Amino acid sequence: MLDCGFGLRETERRLLRIGMTPADLSGIVVTHEHQDHVGGVFTLARRHRIPVWLSYGTYRAVLNKCDGVELHFCRDAERFSIGDLSLLPYTVPHDAREPLQFVATDGNAMLGVLTDVGQSTPHLVHALGGCDALLMECNHDRVMLANSSYPSFLKKRIGGDYGHLSNEIASEIVRDIDKSRLKRLVGAHLSVQNNTPELAFSALLQGLGGHPAEVAIACQQEGFDWIDLSSM
Repeated sequence: MLDCGFGLRETERRLLRIGMTPADLSGIVVTHEHQDHVGGVFTLARRHRIPVWLSYGTYRAVLNKCDGVELHFCRDAERFSIGDLSLLPYTVPHDAREPLQFVATDGNAMLGVLTDVGQSTPHLVHALGGCDALLMECNHDRVMLANSSYPSFLKKRIGGDYGHLSNEIASEIVRDIDKSRLKRLVGAHLSVQNNTPELAFSALLQGLGGHPAEVAIACQQEGFDWIDLSSM
């Protein structure tokens, strides 16, 4: 599992929807300490004895929540394994202690994840190259954010270099990465107030530039179903 911002009941409900229970989890990998990503991690891990992987910087931000949890530290560019999966952490610009995102592979197919990042960097573009599937943040439309009722400080944070990806920058990242193996692209982490699935979908299509990957958008309420990369 990558991050967990939900309480136990909602987490169990969402796992059940895709045919799983907490007992099926081999580990939880944490990207950073913000509440919507880590709020349910340690309660779930403690209750079901699930090991947790996180950066040392993230650990320092949440150390008061970690009692009774098996912890493992990870860092940029140092691979580690959980069961049959090999995971590559890579650093991203976000307003957290030591944020990481991850690329995972079973030796056949490769999945890249990029959320909670304010800007593109050569490092993240390189890390995401050659993925078979990519989960990409499309947090906001710049015009919708500028015209929203959010206070100015929050608009500045979200739209800043250490905030969240606009549709435009997400499209640029998709344009720049090595897409030679890319078959599935999922837009995620959409703001309900400052984006629409239609705008995010259009931006990702533009970034693909005619490359024949299938595009989908995940909603906050239900996410999306299993994607079988072996059949693509």
